[in-house]
This record gives sequence, structure tokens and C-alpha cells, in this order.
Amino acid sequence: MHAQARTTPRTRAEIKDSPASLVALAETYNISVATARKWRGRDSPEDLSHRPHRLSTTLTPQQEAITVELRRLTLLPLDDLVAVVRAFINPDVLRFGLTSSRDLNPPV
Repeated sequence: MHAQARTTPRTRAEIKDSPASLVALAETYNISVATARKWRGRDSPEDLSHRPHRLSTTLTPQQEAITVELRRLTLLPLDDLVAVVRAFINPDVLRFGLTSSRDLNPPV
């Protein structure tokens, strides 16, 4: 939970189980109607991950394998690796697409 969260798992469970209207719940807990609706519709009062389930990439599996091997062999800094990949493998690759791969960022 973050410091500005207006609801806790306990209040979220109360919202889920309450027969009161969404407007009444919003007023009671000082939240928006949309937030009350969200917690009433959830199966669990716990926060869900905000991380995407699938990361989009512009690299094909073959290009990614080449990039991983290039990183492993040269140990180029990330910005240099992005420049090389853009120049020789895929001009549309984004820096984020390379930083999201565990294989491209070996432990130091």
C-alpha cells in the first residue's frame, strides 16, 4: 500500500460486503464512486499488480537471442547496446524493451 491510499484491505472488504449504495459508500469512506465500484467488483481486497502481464517488444525471438548474446559477449552499457541494436538489428527497438529483459541485464 502507498502512503496516500484512502482504503485499506479492511475497508475494501467492508465495501465489498456492504449492502449500501455506491454513493453512500463513497461518502462514508471519502472516496469516489468509481473507487467504491472498483472495490465492490474485486474478488480480493488486496492490491493487484500494476505491471503488465506481457511486455511489448519490437524484437522477434531471433533478434532478441542475438541481442542477448551480443550483450553477454561484449558487456556493452545499455545505451551503447541500444545504439548497436538500432543500427544493425532493429531500428525501432526502444530502450525500455531492452531493460525489461532479465537476460540482457546480467548481475554485476
